[in-house]
Amino acid sequence: MNILFVHQNMPGQYREMVQWLVAQGGHRIVFLTQRNPPPKIAGVETVQYRPKHKPAKDAWGLSKVWEEATGVGFGAALAARKHAEDTAFRPDIVIGHTGWGELLFFKDIWPDVPILGFFEYFYRSTGGTVGFDPEEPTSEHTPFLMRARNAVPYVSIEAVDQGIVPTKWQKDRFPDSFHPKLALCHDGIRTDLLRPDPTVTLPLGRLGRQATRGDEIFTYVARNMERTRGFHTFMRALPQILSARPQARAVIVGGNETSYGPATKTPGGLRADMEREVGHLIDWDRVHFLGRIPYPDFKRVVQISRCHIYLTMPFVLSWSLLESMSMQATIVASDVAPVREVIDHGRNGLLVDFFDPDALAARVVEVLAAPGDYAGLGVTARADVVERYDFLKVAMPFQADLVNGMAPGAAPIAV
Repeated sequence: MNILFVHQNMPGQYREMVQWLVAQGGHRIVFLTQRNPPPKIAGVETVQYRPKHKPAKDAWGLSKVWEEATGVGFGAALAARKHAEDTAFRPDIVIGHTGWGELLFFKDIWPDVPILGFFEYFYRSTGGTVGFDPEEPTSEHTPFLMRARNAVPYVSIEAVDQGIVPTKWQKDRFPDSFHPKLALCHDGIRTDLLRPDPTVTLPLGRLGRQATRGDEIFTYVARNMERTRGFHTFMRALPQILSARPQARAVIVGGNETSYGPATKTPGGLRADMEREVGHLIDWDRVHFLGRIPYPDFKRVVQISRCHIYLTMPFVLSWSLLESMSMQATIVASDVAPVREVIDHGRNGLLVDFFDPDALAARVVEVLAAPGDYAGLGVTARADVVERYDFLKVAMPFQADLVNGMAPGAAPIAV
């Protein structure tokens, strides 16, 4: 089968799927992306595109997102057409993310080629990140801005033949009119590769030796240390945890930028804000900021953790939560709807109020003090992820059936 993947940040949600298809053999895979240089994946042809137009910084807020999306979509379509002309490549199916407008114009190149679009998030004024945190107030214009942002998904649902969405909470964010076209299936977790490891070690500065599972380590992981992922709540709980557990060490993974929501105006980001707020209460010798780290190191961080903290506003569920569950971590997470879809309090993890650092600290201290009492949570968490989110046994078979049904004339994906 000839498959064209489209994602501005290759490989995005298609990391596992692309590698699996290459390993299977018999497919010609082209990946269209903005990344420069694009990552090299053996067996995958990469094509870089550039947005054809970008809005001015002072563009009108209600049309800025749409203006940017059309520039992205037009650039992606032109690059795909040129590659097809240069290489005689004609896809049997196009698979891509709809969030930035990349798929808007592909039907104008190949009207009869089916498109499978990934739908990630529908913006609303309530029920999500907007208006959730009192420290991030909205304005009277917020509802108008949210509705204007949804011009992209509204056009995208008509531009694709089939949509796919990873969680029920995300699907429910979209209007009912979208649902007949939205299949529910997570990208999938390689539970065969993400397992607990009692022998794991981790080098930590200031410890003077390799850390092991015998050390009292608690962890926090996010792409960036930001409010959407509860970094401010974590930092407010940190002094209490360290004070109650004098041998404990915090290991923090994440960048210092903002992926979601408004960015702080403080140089140094939210981390600098929180260090000013609570830094005088923290024993910094026992706090380890690792920044962004390679994936194998992320695995070791979670595997060595006695208590893993996952915080988020009501938003897209992080891969890291399901990956941590697969590695049998004992997890303390924020009690919000998308998390409750996978964490059942007291059965496979523990939930706390997103806004209550005292409650977060108390839960973490309990786990650190008596890890054996909570070990069963991680065992159940892994079993749940294997059953519901395993890539090889659940996600890939579902997506292969979906793709085969959309491109019946092409050589099928065999599972």
